[in-house]
Amino acid sequence: MTDYETSTAFLGEWGCFQQQVFFLLSFTVIPNGLTGLSTVFLADTPSHHCLIPAQLNLTPAWRNSSIPLEQESSQGGALVRSRCSRYKLVDILSFSEKGLLPDVDVNLSTVPKESCLDGWEYDQSIYISTIISEWDLVCDESWKKPLTSSFFFCGVLTGSFISGQLSDRYGRKIVLFATQAIQTVFTLIQVFSPSWTAFCALFFVVGVGHISNYVAAFVLGAEILSPYVRTVYTTAGVNLFFAGGYMLLPFFGFFIRDWRMLLLGISLPGFFFVPLWWFIPESPRWLLSQGRIEEAEAIIRDAAKKNKVEPPSVIFSPLQEQLKPEKRRAHNICDLLRSRNIRWISITLWLIWNTLTIAYFAVSLNTANLHGNVHFNCFLSALVEIPAYILSWTMFRWCSRRLTLSSSLSMGGLFLLLIQLIPTHLFSLAIALEMIGKFAVTTAYSLVYAFTAEIYPTVLRNTALGACSMASRIGSITAPFFIYLRSYSVSLPYILMGSLTALAGLLSLLLPESFGMPLPETIDHMQHFPGCCQRKPYTLTHMREEENAPE
Repeated sequence: MTDYETSTAFLGEWGCFQQQVFFLLSFTVIPNGLTGLSTVFLADTPSHHCLIPAQLNLTPAWRNSSIPLEQESSQGGALVRSRCSRYKLVDILSFSEKGLLPDVDVNLSTVPKESCLDGWEYDQSIYISTIISEWDLVCDESWKKPLTSSFFFCGVLTGSFISGQLSDRYGRKIVLFATQAIQTVFTLIQVFSPSWTAFCALFFVVGVGHISNYVAAFVLGAEILSPYVRTVYTTAGVNLFFAGGYMLLPFFGFFIRDWRMLLLGISLPGFFFVPLWWFIPESPRWLLSQGRIEEAEAIIRDAAKKNKVEPPSVIFSPLQEQLKPEKRRAHNICDLLRSRNIRWISITLWLIWNTLTIAYFAVSLNTANLHGNVHFNCFLSALVEIPAYILSWTMFRWCSRRLTLSSSLSMGGLFLLLIQLIPTHLFSLAIALEMIGKFAVTTAYSLVYAFTAEIYPTVLRNTALGACSMASRIGSITAPFFIYLRSYSVSLPYILMGSLTALAGLLSLLLPESFGMPLPETIDHMQHFPGCCQRKPYTLTHMREEENAPE
């Protein structure tokens, strides 16, 4: 027995050891669900208008008419009070003192306007405060709102770049807990942000920790668990717990209406995961790739004890000889572009991941702009992820990887494109289509993580997932600005997101199929991109033939 899965088959599929790893690793991503989309509430824009100083001696009629009315495209052209201008106070004060009445003695369309020189007055029926009302990020400063989320995703981009290589170099477990500590501590420090600039700088660091611990937990579970349980974990398990954290976010937002206290609330759960260090093991696959055979065997023997099975006297010694050529040099991100085959696989996956993150985060962040209660809409957006992850597991268990990913992407793109055709007054139908689109995109997002983990070999798996995540962050960085395009046209974000997602569905058909294949251990074991195939696809039978061949 020389391959890892055969060598550890005596452990069984679902013993106490596998259950412990499955649930504890899944629990570690709950804080990610709370943090990842927290800007839905932290950076929501309350209704606002120009502040009219209380000490100004205006009659009630002129005070009520001091803000001009404008058509709001997002509300079907209804007239609402202007958010960024007011009638010139000097003029309306003069009219008030003369006893003139607005729209009776004075035609308001002829009164000059001015910007909000005295600041803004914010509605507090939904929020006590957000970072928008705290630092007046409206009107000429409104571009800072999407940039706030982009700073977080820039941190995610940085974390994607460094965490994969650190994890492949120093171990999955160390990176998992170190970056989880970074996410928790810096979220707590954000509570004391004195300015928008300081908030964004800290949010950047939170983003570094956010993606790093998620990818480390994902890969650690994928490498420890047996094939069947691994499929459940990568497509449903870890994602369901992320969705659970996401579903908790609107409850936190509903009961905590001040942004500083909300940040404090979502940072505290991270401290409860510190004791898990003593219960989550390092990846035996990674230890073997580093030549640390004794440590890998110690973990497997401990697992056998927990599962109440007897391990063989020798578990990994033959595998050590198999991995010797691969461990002579350290692998890095450059290996993802070194050969023609792996280069085309990587580029294709980077484009798909990029498009998926644009669609997923843009739709998720857009919940604050939907008609109705923002907390319910956010909860609904989180809730649709639950059946999406269950469906992704079902499809991943029995269906072709390429076809499931392609169909999910194409369906998501189609429903997002249909939203622009819905009349404004049918807001319930528009929300339903957006949630179906979110459902399809989430299904594809779950599938692509697991699909990517199957395509790449052990020696590069964490680096590859980190690189794919890094490439996708260009999409997540731009996603808030897709929503910002609503200020020009309500339909424009849906047209762009729908078109890109549908095209990614077609592109995914070019990827190699991994359904029914063993996890590759080395770069030579990878499946081949169309047009790059030099030999037969690598299978478990093929691997055993290679091992039994005479030297």
